[in-house]
Amino acid sequence: MSKATVIPQLMAVFQQYGYEGASITRFSEATGLKRASLYHYFPNGKEEMAAVVLDYITQALKEQLLAPLHSDRPPIDRIRAMNQKVDAFYQHGQQDCLLALLSIGEAHQLFQAQVQQALHLWIDSLAAVLVEAGLSSITARHRAEDAIVQIQGALVLTRGLNDTATFERLLHQMPETLLRPDDTLE
Repeated sequence: MSKATVIPQLMAVFQQYGYEGASITRFSEATGLKRASLYHYFPNGKEEMAAVVLDYITQALKEQLLAPLHSDRPPIDRIRAMNQKVDAFYQHGQQDCLLALLSIGEAHQLFQAQVQQALHLWIDSLAAVLVEAGLSSITARHRAEDAIVQIQGALVLTRGLNDTATFERLLHQMPETLLRPDDTLE
């Protein structure tokens, strides 16, 4: 088993237990690797595992979720395509967001820069599409931030209520909401 092949299992442990609740024992159980093998791959233990998982998530964000935003299709089609990727990535709202989980508690200070980088990447990519669609840069930035807030909130509701309807409704309505005419002046 290679280091790269264990990343999804490490990710699952962090998603289930958060940073504080993740342990070498849990990583060992999830990956099937002994403690020594885990430390061979990740000499700095849990902190290094979380950093690798965040790198993996940032790469997935670029290659999967945000790739549709960088196409030459009309803005509404790009946002819809992104939302399809978001829906699949978060398993219809049933998968916790690791960016959120690794931005609280002890993990906050350790990974703030990586989480911030990933969130800025998402917000900037979405805002660029909104500017291209004719919104002012300020409105585009605010709406992109609001979209991420709404996605994160819908993830919480989906998990808390054990119902994907809110997440699905949000993703369905978001393209038109984001692209409604800009009635503010810069």
